[in-house]
Amino acid sequence: MAKEILLPKQGNSVESCIIVEWSKNIGDEVKTGDILCQVETDKAVVDVESPADGVLLKTFFELDDEVPVHTLIALLGEAGEDVSSYESSLESNEDSPAESAAEPSVSSPAPVKTDPSPVSTPMASGGGAVSPRARNLASQKGIDPSVLGGTGPQGRVIERDVEAALAGKQPLTPAAAAAAGGLNVPPAGTGLGGRITTNDLSSGAPAAGAPAAGPKAVGTDFPGPVTELPVKGIRKVIAQRMHESLSSTAQLTLNSSTDATSMLALRKRFKNSPEEMGLTKVTLNDLVLFAVSRTLKRHEEMNQHFLGTSMVRFDNVHLGCAVDTPKGLMVPVLRFADTLSLKGISCETKRLIGACQDGKAGPDDLSGGTFTITNLGALGIESFTPVLNPPEVGILGVCNIINTPIEVNGEMKWQPRMGLSLTFDHRAIDGAPAARFLKDLSDTLANIDLAMAG
Repeated sequence: MAKEILLPKQGNSVESCIIVEWSKNIGDEVKTGDILCQVETDKAVVDVESPADGVLLKTFFELDDEVPVHTLIALLGEAGEDVSSYESSLESNEDSPAESAAEPSVSSPAPVKTDPSPVSTPMASGGGAVSPRARNLASQKGIDPSVLGGTGPQGRVIERDVEAALAGKQPLTPAAAAAAGGLNVPPAGTGLGGRITTNDLSSGAPAAGAPAAGPKAVGTDFPGPVTELPVKGIRKVIAQRMHESLSSTAQLTLNSSTDATSMLALRKRFKNSPEEMGLTKVTLNDLVLFAVSRTLKRHEEMNQHFLGTSMVRFDNVHLGCAVDTPKGLMVPVLRFADTLSLKGISCETKRLIGACQDGKAGPDDLSGGTFTITNLGALGIESFTPVLNPPEVGILGVCNIINTPIEVNGEMKWQPRMGLSLTFDHRAIDGAPAARFLKDLSDTLANIDLAMAG
């Protein structure tokens, strides 16, 4: 009997993954613990290991397919074993009016999901739901399935409805899809790549025998070559989270600066210290992380989560540290930062950054932050507006160091000053306490050598 391989859940917040590589081909022998495929979550690339020995008989998804967790992705069994029953089960599942929420068993060939909660089933224009395979194909091809007429039971949109739409017309833009109810949708539009825009929609029926409008040449509005890239994977999640952050919170940013003289001097001493002390790789960013972890202990209102009807305040500081990776922005979490030494903070931060850049960071490395730091100083940024990572109520932007004229005892002197940009959720914190935190942090950084002795 074939063994069903389900896509495992990758952390509490992950509802679906994208297949990025199949490590085994159909017909290959597989041992327990062998990597079957790699999948991309919203945060990292994860290996999916085989839970049993056998021969890979069947895979149900292609590269770049987005797959809900706990969904059947492959079959293991004996060489030559008949798996045609699974094919028929897939077809009948497309036509069933509702999805089963039962737990799968090895003896049952039906590829059902064990967790019904992660994936919602949007309603189509005809009142029916959208099958998982239809939704997956529509997502790949840029079609909104909610505007399609379903031919499945009770008007359900199934895979053949999406295929018919692909054969007969171009996909709609999001604005056109939202406005398409009750309007005539032409087979092709004037948007980028022939997409149907709101201007292409009409309330009247098309004239009999009228030729379908062809897609408008891209060069008409956009001279020169144009490349259209799908928004998916980590980039898609970042886009959603940034929009949700700005639309659901009351964000305000305070800008200040601090004397960086002590930090620069201390960094130079660390760089020239004996190798066996393990301090030569301590960076200015590590010093900022250390100072923030200590300052937050004196300003508990900044180290909390705002949940709408309640606020959760934390005894320990778990610092998120924004990292630029080849796949996009990731925020690993430095846990219990307030209990770590400067050397401990430096080593753990480098481990987390390396894991993110190599695509090896796990779900536990990327969750559970209470406050976030994002550093753009190395890129010459003097001030900026960091975007909150809800439900956190604060995020600190670290800027570059600029020699600034400062009056000291009636004389003008040049002083290196590091820019600091604090964004906070005004629903949870007022401006004055946020400003006091920023001032305290500035003083701590200016006297970082003394802070380390405390």
